[in-house]
Amino acid sequence: MLRQHSLCDFSTSESWVILSPIEQSIKRKIEAVGTPLKDWDIQINYGIKTGCNEAFIITTEKRNEILANCQTEEERARTEELIRPILRGRDIKRYGYEWADLWLIATFPSRHYDIEEYPAVKTYLLSFGIERLEQTGKKYVINGEEVKARKKNNNKWFETQDSINYWQDFFQQKIIYSEIVSKPQFYLDENGRFFPEATVFIMTGKLLEFLCHAFNSKTVTYLFKRFYAGGGLGEDGYRYKKVFLEKLPIPKDIISSNIDKHTADSIMTSLYRLSREEIAFIQSQLQN
Repeated sequence: MLRQHSLCDFSTSESWVILSPIEQSIKRKIEAVGTPLKDWDIQINYGIKTGCNEAFIITTEKRNEILANCQTEEERARTEELIRPILRGRDIKRYGYEWADLWLIATFPSRHYDIEEYPAVKTYLLSFGIERLEQTGKKYVINGEEVKARKKNNNKWFETQDSINYWQDFFQQKIIYSEIVSKPQFYLDENGRFFPEATVFIMTGKLLEFLCHAFNSKTVTYLFKRFYAGGGLGEDGYRYKKVFLEKLPIPKDIISSNIDKHTADSIMTSLYRLSREEIAFIQSQLQN
């Protein structure tokens, strides 16, 4: 029988937690059989910061208007390719999404676009005022109102704020997930349809379907929140910060399992080799 003594875990600089004996046992087991996510063949990147969402994130109606203003079929085709559907943190659900019909003008600096090849997009962006969109950090007074440019960098006025050197990942299969949540919200974008907004992260690499099932399971959610999340946010919230998530141990044996959304919890507790007492403890915590 486990002795009822608590242990303070000061193993990280981000936070510390007080663990009961049964929690100590659970943590030892999952770290013995699991591989930290940072050692899996995956990459985690943040979503797109535009510096001016009201200009660069547009509705379907505005997208259609911009496309209608294209002067040639060639310009229209280029513009359709440039404007991509985007998901925000609030749009992502467990295993799915609720798209808000929003699109991104994806003028990433790393792609070196020539805005003169997109005159309809140029005209639209200029309607916000070049002083507002330029990336100089300057302040202007226009018609008696103060206008502040986007933060200073070397990017052009029509480009997004961040360079986005990993833009090719957006077209790949990827997990899209909300960073700050009250419950797991991981969605597998199998066909690389959506681009990620700044309030979400993406995960690319191998074995993503298995990982998505693990992340969405109640068992792994509890383990992450209790041992790796670095403390809660408000009453129920917590944060899937990259540095925290990379420490989460997932057993590599998951790739030989038949895990799906219905079997995820039973398979994960089995892979972690948890005892009946430990499983019952986790289930009791999930009900609190």
